[in-house]
Amino acid sequence: MKLRKSLLLGTAFLAGVAALPASGLITRALGPSLGIPPALAQDAGAGNADTYRLLSLFGDVFERVKADYVDPVSSKTLVYNALNGMLSGLDPHSDYMDPNQYNDMQVQTRGAFGGLGLEVTEDQGFIKVVTPIDGTPASKAGIKPGDLIVALDGKTVEGLSLNDAVNRMRGAPGSQITLTIKRENVNNPIVVTLTREVIHVQIVHQNLFGNVGYIRLAEFDETASSGIRKAVESLRDQAHGHISGYILDLRNNPGGLLDQAVAVANDFMTQGEIVSTRGRHADDDQRWDATPGQDIIGQAPLVVLVNDGTASAAEIVSGALQDNRRAIILGTRTFGKGSVQTVIPLPGDNGAIRLTTARYYTPSGRSIQGLGIMPDVKVDETATAEPSFGPEHESDLNNTLSNTGGVPATAGPPPRTDLPPIVKEIPSKPPAGWPAYDPDKPSTDFQLQQALKLVQAIAAQNTATTR
Repeated sequence: MKLRKSLLLGTAFLAGVAALPASGLITRALGPSLGIPPALAQDAGAGNADTYRLLSLFGDVFERVKADYVDPVSSKTLVYNALNGMLSGLDPHSDYMDPNQYNDMQVQTRGAFGGLGLEVTEDQGFIKVVTPIDGTPASKAGIKPGDLIVALDGKTVEGLSLNDAVNRMRGAPGSQITLTIKRENVNNPIVVTLTREVIHVQIVHQNLFGNVGYIRLAEFDETASSGIRKAVESLRDQAHGHISGYILDLRNNPGGLLDQAVAVANDFMTQGEIVSTRGRHADDDQRWDATPGQDIIGQAPLVVLVNDGTASAAEIVSGALQDNRRAIILGTRTFGKGSVQTVIPLPGDNGAIRLTTARYYTPSGRSIQGLGIMPDVKVDETATAEPSFGPEHESDLNNTLSNTGGVPATAGPPPRTDLPPIVKEIPSKPPAGWPAYDPDKPSTDFQLQQALKLVQAIAAQNTATTR
């Protein structure tokens, strides 16, 4: 099982952070309440009197729960719960990871983990499937994006945190778990029993449609850029070098590692800014630029497919390619997660915190936080909007960050003048009678078919210009 918010956007792990260990803080500030010798509980000073009072309040509640809760509860459980509450109350993407969760996250970013092969998020008390990963137990069982997991082994998930639910779905390879699922437009519960496996994620898939190379990137783990490069080489070999253009499919890509977002954008650019980040401290602000001469597809036409499941690192790539006029973005508005999380290991093998430390900005200075990337060519997946049980965009979540620090929300890159004439002929919705989407039949994917038409038109236009 994979926790979606683990990989929405991360930076390199920070080691050796100069910070007071949590135990030292509790000793100094909560000593009187926790029975710690008074000599170790020194007053924090007049300037921190309010902080000291609130920490003392925490100590009072801690002791009351320890003494009077209906069942005995360990100090570790209480502190872990408090840490998670402290961080998750800040924004949807900050949280505390206990040692097991931290280890799982490290394994996930390397592209292999144990479980069912699901990407999930929390949705009004239930667990919502973002996407099943191809070839995994979840995918083979027919679980679909948007499914709500309402029970695990017959017990409701209501009242469980996302972390707790994910932990229950993990387990030893070969063991089984039964999921009860609520699916849209299906009245009866769907009950499936899955056998856990070690999940080896293949995040890059490629195909050749005529003379157009198609590359789907499922997420941004440590293998993203290298996988893209291998896919391009494979497509060239398959087409004997005769490729007129490429499609990069970032639909339902929840994001991942910041350095891989930069690397993937760099794979298709020869110059220009990729992304910048700005945090609380100006000294930590950063900017990444493309490496001259880097474009691995030699400036061939490029169309990027996006939808409301395109988030974070995937939005960085989309924004960089759009602002630099390197690709045409086709699809629907993206998720709108414009923040960066830093994973900070805690001393003493106490796990790590994932803390929102910066907002990121596209090359034109836009913050897409809560707004997303607007496609250059809007094409819906279906003729009519499909109802959704939960949030479709970052702005639908609670405690979201504000959109600040960039150019005005109404600004951004100037209107594009480089779009080919065929754009005016591309319909925004499938026509009546368009077949229902079947993942095994690319001809039913309306957005993909319009992207193919667009790439071929750009290639033909370029050929006519050079004659």
